[in-house]
Amino acid sequence: MTLMHQLQAGYAPGIPYSVDIKDHRITDVLEDVASRYPNRVALDFFSRPTTYQELVKQARQGATVLKRAGVRPGDRVAILMPNCPQHIVAVYAVLYVGAVVVEHNPLAPEREIHESFDRHGARVAIAWEKVVDKLAFLRGTGRVFAMDLTHAMPKVTRFLLSLPVKAAREKRQEISAPVPAYVPSWDTLVERADPMSGDTPARPDDAALLLHTGGTTGTPKAATITHRNIMANVAQDIAWVPDLHEGSEVVYCVLPLFHAFGFGVSFMAGIRLGATLALFPKFDTAMLLTAQKRLPCTFFVGVPPMYERILDAAEELDSDLTSVRFAISGAMPLDGELAARWEETSRGLIVEGYGMTEASPIILGSPLSPARRPGTLGLPFPSTEVRIVNPDNIDEDVPDGQIGELIVKGPQVFAGYWNREDETQQTLIDGWLRTGDLVVLDDGFITMADRRKEMINSSGFKVFPSQVEDAVRSMPGVRDVAVVGLPDKKSGESVAAAIVLEAGASVTLDDIRTWAEKSLSHYALPRQLVVLNELPRSQIGKVMRRRVREDILSMQSRAADLAQQAQEVVDQAQSAVSAAVERLRDKRQGDSHRDQDSSRSDK
Repeated sequence: MTLMHQLQAGYAPGIPYSVDIKDHRITDVLEDVASRYPNRVALDFFSRPTTYQELVKQARQGATVLKRAGVRPGDRVAILMPNCPQHIVAVYAVLYVGAVVVEHNPLAPEREIHESFDRHGARVAIAWEKVVDKLAFLRGTGRVFAMDLTHAMPKVTRFLLSLPVKAAREKRQEISAPVPAYVPSWDTLVERADPMSGDTPARPDDAALLLHTGGTTGTPKAATITHRNIMANVAQDIAWVPDLHEGSEVVYCVLPLFHAFGFGVSFMAGIRLGATLALFPKFDTAMLLTAQKRLPCTFFVGVPPMYERILDAAEELDSDLTSVRFAISGAMPLDGELAARWEETSRGLIVEGYGMTEASPIILGSPLSPARRPGTLGLPFPSTEVRIVNPDNIDEDVPDGQIGELIVKGPQVFAGYWNREDETQQTLIDGWLRTGDLVVLDDGFITMADRRKEMINSSGFKVFPSQVEDAVRSMPGVRDVAVVGLPDKKSGESVAAAIVLEAGASVTLDDIRTWAEKSLSHYALPRQLVVLNELPRSQIGKVMRRRVREDILSMQSRAADLAQQAQEVVDQAQSAVSAAVERLRDKRQGDSHRDQDSSRSDK
């Protein structure tokens, strides 16, 4: 039996081996859904609704704004926003023009954003007011539009935020900021524009989206995702969960849209289903559970730390999660105990998916059936071929039960890295995507064995050691550094920096984090610090990160053993003291009884 036959044998009943991939552009799907559900709420933002009919109109108005700004088919337009209605409108506006959406983490450091723009060449950006200042480098060469997050909120909320009281003022400062006079308001321009008429000039195989990833080397680059890639993965997602009901689901969009998982599974699949997308600008359990009372979620997409925090908060607040019939977990392994706890609380099913940005993003998933196995990568999605091969020769499949590199072929596999043909050729070989992950076939399921790349997976975010090392190494007093990922129950992996100091220097973890946050995103900052006399190196002088990781884990294990031994000594000492006290008490009681007997005898 071939590998594919073994894997497909584990499919849940009714799941097709392949799906029909139609020649649809992303905007075609929105138009189709809006024609069938014009008055259904498409977006919910703090209880303010936007219907599908309104969404199409606003997106076409946004397209008019972009065309007037000179955006043409094939141009790249950068988006730097949290999850909000304007983000959704901006994505579709760009696509209506036939241009390419470039997603950015709005909280990334300015230097990282600038370098990304140098790579993808966007000269137009739509940005949250709080981050407009990070785009000052575009002045004179490009165009920036500012988005006001409060503009999408209900009128009552906006009124409360405008009150001249300390709490309102602090909240306003948290979510909005003044912008230079030369930066126009995206919200105002969209409201005043006439909707663009006609169809998008894009074709199904044209680029629709650029998402940043490390590729094969850890050097950031932009993965080119086409309209067909995205719509194919959406079709695969929906086929995997056939019990979802078109036109009636409520999907919580908590994962950021600049993340492939959030963009593809929450956003794009949600729109294709005609669902109501509840948008959350950040992950906040109180915010989420408050929304749950008003607009119960039916389909949730997240990462394991989110599920754990939601369960803890729901238990504390006595919140009802039984509306969530299906949940998908990704980006890191799902612990079996956590999965069981979620299913017991929600009475729904939770499975995990495995993917990568270069696959739009989902490749594998556990079946939504009693056969599901938490902790495994799962089975290939419909219309997806996989092989487990010798990493040094991908023409050679490894025998069943042996570890090999996972490679993938399917309609969701990306078109390549933007302007990086060398990297594309290393990653895409004859249509096969090299994942770089080492896996093994275990009782009909694909299971992760090890990471061939040295990328660190922290709460679903990719952290590349070389970038963190560059930031830390530039700090005064640091002579050398190696960055590795250490196991962490809550985040999957924790970023750890092993440093060698200059003579006489003294550096703390807080010092490192304060220095590095100038150039690193928050999730990439070291959470553990180890000071070493020297770093282990190979014969050619290369730092061996694997050895560093093993040494740190060994030191932590020895420290834990010593702590346990010390505790045992303390426990023994306490037992000895307790026994001595008990003997002394018995002796005193015995002496007391003898004295009493002697007294009675004298009488």
